[in-house]
Amino acid sequence: MEIRTYGDGTLRRPAKPVDAIDDEIRAICERMVETMLRANGAGLAAPQIGISKQIIVLDVEGEFHILINPVLIETSEEVEQVREGCLSVPGVDAPVDRAVRAVVEGTTLEGETVCIEGEGLLARAIQHEMDHLNGNLFLDRLSPARRRSLLKEYRRQREESA
Repeated sequence: MEIRTYGDGTLRRPAKPVDAIDDEIRAICERMVETMLRANGAGLAAPQIGISKQIIVLDVEGEFHILINPVLIETSEEVEQVREGCLSVPGVDAPVDRAVRAVVEGTTLEGETVCIEGEGLLARAIQHEMDHLNGNLFLDRLSPARRRSLLKEYRRQREESA
């Protein structure tokens, strides 16, 4: 499964809810996990593989989660700025402000509702993947000047590798 990169329209559309957890959804989740692990990512959202469904997978500091129809319940008021990258915008990163703590609720593949509370990298990964489900990229959290500079660097790298 190929990870969609900046410029792909699927990355900019809000994902649709999953109606039922069936064999198709299980297969999508399996492919997402394989793709995320192969890319050494901390998380992956279904739109990143061209599927407009509300599904995220996370693999952060020994915590592994698959969430269907996740909802960001709460974030801390405390924010930290940390360099962040994205599998869909490979080769570049930038400091991004995110809440230090995040709580997400979603459904597991077994149909159970779970609530996951994360701090640090897990909180950042939750927020990052939730952005993808809303059609947003980490680039959208940057100032216009920083975003232009980062996209210029991204395009330069893409041209050099082509």
